[in-house]
Amino acid sequence: MIEARFHPAIDQLPADAWDALRADPNPFVSHAFLAALEQSGCILPDWGWQAHHLGLYEDGRLLAAAPLYLKGNSHGEFVFDFSWASAWQRAGGEYYPKLLNAVPYSPVPGPRLLAGNGEETPKLQRALVEAMRRETERLGLSSVHANFLQEAELDAFGSGWLTRSDVQFHWHNHGYRHFPAFLATLNHKKRKNILRERSQVEASGAAIEWRSGDTLSHDEWRQVHALYEATFDAKGNHAALTAAFFQRLGGLGQTVQLALARHGESIVAMALFVQGGGVLYGRYWGASVDVPGLHFELCYYRGIEYAIAHQLTRFEPGAQGEHKLARGFLPVRTYSRHYLVNPDFRAAVAAALAHEAQAVDAYAIELQSHSPYADHSRADHSTAKR
Repeated sequence: MIEARFHPAIDQLPADAWDALRADPNPFVSHAFLAALEQSGCILPDWGWQAHHLGLYEDGRLLAAAPLYLKGNSHGEFVFDFSWASAWQRAGGEYYPKLLNAVPYSPVPGPRLLAGNGEETPKLQRALVEAMRRETERLGLSSVHANFLQEAELDAFGSGWLTRSDVQFHWHNHGYRHFPAFLATLNHKKRKNILRERSQVEASGAAIEWRSGDTLSHDEWRQVHALYEATFDAKGNHAALTAAFFQRLGGLGQTVQLALARHGESIVAMALFVQGGGVLYGRYWGASVDVPGLHFELCYYRGIEYAIAHQLTRFEPGAQGEHKLARGFLPVRTYSRHYLVNPDFRAAVAAALAHEAQAVDAYAIELQSHSPYADHSRADHSTAKR
């Protein structure tokens, strides 16, 4: 008899068993990463986050799990449903709280239904989905959402779940020996532009270094967080990740990597990356100086160099940004699924999503025609609609 239990903290679930259920070593759904968020003040009800993690058990043994949160708003999700919330509330309903199957503050595709890689995996994934749906109805919530799913998880969601897709830009390693070998595959205009941007940074005199997070001192992590926080504040956004969380990142071994720019002893710009499963993920950028090309150097070019040097298969630099296309990142599709309890509301949103899907499909096709590569056969075809 399989039992579904819900937990208000990730530490109530066994770390080794949780990590063993990941379909791949994606670092964002690791027990340590999720625990670091919770234990450093990033997951707070006042900020719209309350842990409600799901575990499926048999005779006390964890068979499957899902990172799950009660959400009091739609911030920090990157699959935007603000218009849905507004429409439901105008109709007299309460959209929040809702249930969310995702990783906080991280628009990173990866496993969301943790059920191993065995013969029972599809069955357990369906059981997780059904448990989330039942919990949503038991608590009287408006909806449950699963964001940035892996393609292998999509079949676990039945016809009652609404389908949504979007586009990100990822870089793929085609066995490049070094950065110039990658550069040589781009068309002349894109190659010339990258060389110009890199020469601007070199001429600025900024000292660039690549560091593993576990080598940074307490003061260096303080400087990195201050740059992150100031950059978010300058754009009018809430810097949800605390200084304590950044310090915790230093304890995750070589999972966290950074590209730093210095003037003397001071760190004046940084790009923070997370790696795992042969993939590099670009996460946060911050700078206290305005140097032409520095953002691209730290966030993209140094990441590509690292991925090549360490034979990583892919580099995902973050959400959005058509400017990434000109720098070798190609469009890929991301996937989410949504269950709205009220059938009339569900039907109305489904009609809106049908129009949205047409627009996203057309956008993805248009992007493919602007490949930066001289040989267009390198274009990634994972923008096919689903």
